Amino acid sequence: MSRFDAREDRAARFETSKGIRPVASFDSMGLKEDLLRGIYAYNFERPSAIQQRAIVPIVSGRDVIAQAQSGTGKTGTLGISILQRIDTKLREAQALVVSPTRELATQTQGVIAALGDYMNVQCHACIGGTKMGDDIRKLEHGQHVVSGTPGRVYDMLKRRVLRAAHMKMLVLDEADQLLDRG
Repeated sequence: MSRFDAREDRAARFETSKGIRPVASFDSMGLKEDLLRGIYAYNFERPSAIQQRAIVPIVSGRDVIAQAQSGTGKTGTLGISILQRIDTKLREAQALVVSPTRELATQTQGVIAALGDYMNVQCHACIGGTKMGDDIRKLEHGQHVVSGTPGRVYDMLKRRVLRAAHMKMLVLDEADQLLDRG
């Protein structure tokens, strides 16, 4: 684990791994043009503190643990990072986001779909309480990103409908809650 250096910014305290520098604009992050269009269409103007510190390391392939208050742009951070890393020409699951609740998994799917609006990205929410046949059809059709709950994701992996061969990213959203539930 890296040593941390603390930074003060407008009365909020940020701890960032040594060597990580905040990037003040989306344009300076080296993101795909169609992704930038989606970011600005989603009404993101300037990256939040967590986005400034986490997107570039995630995109570069680093393992990242990010913690921030609600409403600070965590879902946008993971969505932008995922969309930058996937290859939309490959119709296979390349990123998996596991969330503790159906609502969070659905919200994540919606944010990724909206940010990837100009990229022709396929993103599916794979959650319990919905028809399993619908998930199977969507996954067999090919999804770039899957956002789901642990039980349904596990079931789809066990059935070999959700394949991990092309996965580039695994995101445990609200990891503390996921691990708390066993």
